[in-house]
Amino acid sequence: MTWISGSKTRDAVELAVGYVLVLLAEWIPNPAAQRFLFWFTLAWVIVATFLAKPDVRTLGLRPSNAHSAWIVPAIVLLGAVAIWMASQLHTLHDFSMGTLMGRVRGYLVWSLLQQFMLQDYFLLRLLRLMPGKAVAVSATAILFASVHIPNPVLILGTLLWGMAACILFLRYRDLYSLGVAHCLLGICIAVTVPAHIHHGMRVGLGYFLYRPRVERTHFSQMDQMVSTEAWVIADAANRCSARQARP
Repeated sequence: MTWISGSKTRDAVELAVGYVLVLLAEWIPNPAAQRFLFWFTLAWVIVATFLAKPDVRTLGLRPSNAHSAWIVPAIVLLGAVAIWMASQLHTLHDFSMGTLMGRVRGYLVWSLLQQFMLQDYFLLRLLRLMPGKAVAVSATAILFASVHIPNPVLILGTLLWGMAACILFLRYRDLYSLGVAHCLLGICIAVTVPAHIHHGMRVGLGYFLYRPRVERTHFSQMDQMVSTEAWVIADAANRCSARQARP
């Protein structure tokens, strides 16, 4: 088969390579290798996506339209309800608005990149490989949830959000609203669920290496707020290499 954009062979190979790279970036214990794999994976996803020469509408990169304007307000309302419930249950993390805004800026960029990987890399390929949209959406959500193993909170959260985000993407083609919504949902989980349950929002090897810091329990002192392999990479340089190497 000719190796051209849109061929099923190419889609399947690129899908497998991207997924394996993500898993390696999460589970390799060497911090330097993790850091390299993170940036290599991101570069691979971006280059492979744009080599296919999709238009901006297909990628959802057009400016947001009025039809999808309800997404972010709906997530804000959902987050407000979750924060109120956490305050009643006394699980809400103590945080300052200054620190919160500082975290939001960095996490927003990563949320947009995650949505780019989820929709433009995985979903678009699965749409061409799978027999129907429903199957492609389900497969994409399952892949998204699986890269958050073994964190049970994030596995469930990303499975539900993955399905919802794929459906919304196919309907509105608005990557920006989905990125903002992803950011708000991630922050909501981080500040409402006790750290000993979500393990500082860690996935992969980092989940097992999590050690609660009794003297540092509020939001502004959490290690990271990313919900995929980025935490492992970003945090690796700050961890003892000997401890990272332990299974």
